[in-house]
Amino acid sequence: MIHLAFDEQELLPAVAQDADSGDVLMLAYASQEAFERTRETGEAHYYSRSREELWRKGASSGHTQRVEEIRVDCDGDALLYLVEQTGGACHTGFESCFHRTVDGETVGDRAFDPDDVYGE
Repeated sequence: MIHLAFDEQELLPAVAQDADSGDVLMLAYASQEAFERTRETGEAHYYSRSREELWRKGASSGHTQRVEEIRVDCDGDALLYLVEQTGGACHTGFESCFHRTVDGETVGDRAFDPDDVYGE
């Protein structure tokens, strides 16, 4: 296996990309444990920097990511998860976390109502 160059917080950025469409869905971080769980289960796992805990994508929403392939960049310091996304990837209800331009224009589609899913 290729050497992974985790940063000083022992994390790697992990980009989730739709395996069929090529759409970039989200960016999160993976710890060694999240990476290993992803490989073991075939479901995307990440490390929440704000909550300081491991999480499985879709654990609370049901909007899971089945990982078809994991790629690593040339320096070993970033991961690419090619996934089959169920439901929306973004916790704000959009299909992708990259649903806005830098000028604030919404360019993505809503996949669900976060109030219904998370009760916010």
